[in-house]
Amino acid sequence: MKIVVLAGGISTERDVSLVTGKMVYRALKEKGHKVILLDAYMGYESDDLADIFESEREWDKEVLAISGQNPDLEAVKRSRGGKGFFGPHVLQICQMADIVFMGLHGAFGEDGKVQATFDLHEIRYTGSNALGAAVSMDKSISKQLFRESGIPTPAGIVVRKGHRMDESGMPEFPVVVKACNSGSSVGVYIVNNRADYEEALEKAFTFDDEVVVEQYIKGREFSIGVIEGKALPVIEIAPISGFYDYKNKYQSGSTVETCPAELDQMLTQKMQKYAEMAFEALHIDSYARMDVMMNENGEMFVLEANTLPGMTPTSLLPQEAAAIGYSFPDLCEWLIDVSLRKWNGQ
Repeated sequence: MKIVVLAGGISTERDVSLVTGKMVYRALKEKGHKVILLDAYMGYESDDLADIFESEREWDKEVLAISGQNPDLEAVKRSRGGKGFFGPHVLQICQMADIVFMGLHGAFGEDGKVQATFDLHEIRYTGSNALGAAVSMDKSISKQLFRESGIPTPAGIVVRKGHRMDESGMPEFPVVVKACNSGSSVGVYIVNNRADYEEALEKAFTFDDEVVVEQYIKGREFSIGVIEGKALPVIEIAPISGFYDYKNKYQSGSTVETCPAELDQMLTQKMQKYAEMAFEALHIDSYARMDVMMNENGEMFVLEANTLPGMTPTSLLPQEAAAIGYSFPDLCEWLIDVSLRKWNGQ
């Protein structure tokens, strides 16, 4: 097949996305596909597109490892000097492909906007539909849908920039302050008092105009991939220090990950069921990954969904798939097959 792996973009997860794209590109090349790795924002400058899928170009040679810091997005924007999200010829090249493997993460990629654009241009892509992506990206809407569907989730409130609401429903300290539409734990802070809370709000508002303030759940953290509505093995995430923030997610050796998680069968099945319920409640299709906390009493709380899970050396979904016998290239093909079945109405 002719496949575009779309990565990069201009979200705070740009660097993560490029490494996802690099790994998927190599895996699909290994499987014998004609593959292009394309930065959604930077695009492709040449006007000669006729034989682009036959090119011998090594599309991944400039992609670097993920740093411990957020990317300088203003520098990225200056380097192109153009307007709009899509770089030169991105849409045209994607229209030429049999399918686009979505390697984007975060805003302008995981929030449904690119998916909606592709729908209008009749471009087939991997991952959730535009609606599922949009509601999953917004943590406030996700929590509301979880509650309406009987899925346990931490208590919390939404605070809007410039409109400080009645905080009578705010949980007691410690609380988690998180930007509504950020991923990879960017814009997430755990605070223990009012002074730190005000500072965390100020920081979170630099990422989004809406912020979720929710109950801090002390306990064990897990993640569960869901493909076509069926949960994969549960993986436990245990950062060596601090919480599962941007650095601990992507710096090798920062986190101990155990898959399958050391849980008894009853707890495993219960957690998988909640993940499947969340998948349905958020109107997701194809695949996603759910984050869950379990407190010291064994109570579970679904935090959020990731509709384009990372596919990096330390990512969770590939580890879960490996636990049931799927190599990384096999997983990439599986996600493509799942997505194609959706587009073919199967």
